[in-house]
Amino acid sequence: MKTVAFQGETGAYSERAAREFFGAAWQVMPCRTFRDVFVALHEGHVQAAVLPIENSLAGSVHQNYDLLLQYHLHITGEVILRISHHVMVLPGVKWENVQRVYSHPQALEQCREFLERRPELEIVPSYDTAGSAKLIAEHGWHDAAAIASAQAAEHYGLEVLHRSVESNHKNYTRFLILKKEAVKPEAHAKTSIVFSTPHTPGALFKALAVFALRDINLLKIESRPLHGSPWHYTFYLDFEGTPSQSHCQKALDHLSEISDLLRVLGAYEKGKVIE
Repeated sequence: MKTVAFQGETGAYSERAAREFFGAAWQVMPCRTFRDVFVALHEGHVQAAVLPIENSLAGSVHQNYDLLLQYHLHITGEVILRISHHVMVLPGVKWENVQRVYSHPQALEQCREFLERRPELEIVPSYDTAGSAKLIAEHGWHDAAAIASAQAAEHYGLEVLHRSVESNHKNYTRFLILKKEAVKPEAHAKTSIVFSTPHTPGALFKALAVFALRDINLLKIESRPLHGSPWHYTFYLDFEGTPSQSHCQKALDHLSEISDLLRVLGAYEKGKVIE
C-alpha cells in the first residue's frame, strides 16, 4: 500500500486533507515537523506528501515555501480544506477553570478574536493542533484546553466546549500535494514557479511583464528572503496554464533570460474545495 506523509498527529487537518485527496487506498504517516515530511518523501520512505501552504485568514506558511526551494520535489496537486477550530478539554472541565490554551501558531492566529475575550489566558504555541489535544489527554491537564479539529477531540477522548471559534468562518487552508516525479495535467491547470531577479531598477516589473504580455493570469505571488544574500529575495508565483501550452512556455523562456534563478515547482490541476 502506498503511503502519504503529513505534519502533525492523528486528527490533524493535514491528515484530513491527505485522506480527502488520496482516499482509502493510501495509508498516512504522521511526521513531527514540516522538514521531516520533506525528508520522508525525498528519501523514498513515502510516495507522496501533503503540506499546508496558505490560509485564507493567517496567510502563508513561510517555512514550507523555503523548504520547497531546498528540496527538489514536485507539486502534483492541491486540495483546499474548510477549517473549523474547536476548543476541547478533558471531560468535565469547565471553561472558567481553563488557564492555558494550546494549539499550532497558525490556529491560534485564526482564533485571535475568540481568545482576546479572555486576556488572562496563557496562550501556548504548540507544534500541531492535534498534538495539542494529545498533550492534554496524555498529561491529564484539568486547567488546559486545546484548539483543534473535531476528529482530534474524538480520537483523544476530549470534550468540545466551544465550536467553530475561528475569527472568520470563511476559513480555508490550501494544501499542496508533493511527489518525486512531476505530472502533466490536462485541464483546469495551474503552475507554480520560483524565481529571483537581478537587484536592479525595474527587474521585478520586467519579470511580471512576461506574463502580462501573453495574457497569462497570475494567481499568487509571494516573496521570501534569499538565504545567504541579505536584502535579496526569491519570488514564488502561481499562474493559470502549464508549460505544455506554448504561450506559457514562451513566458517561462523569456523569464529565464532575465532572471538569476528560475525553477518550475510543478504544474497541476486546480484543487477542489472540501467544506
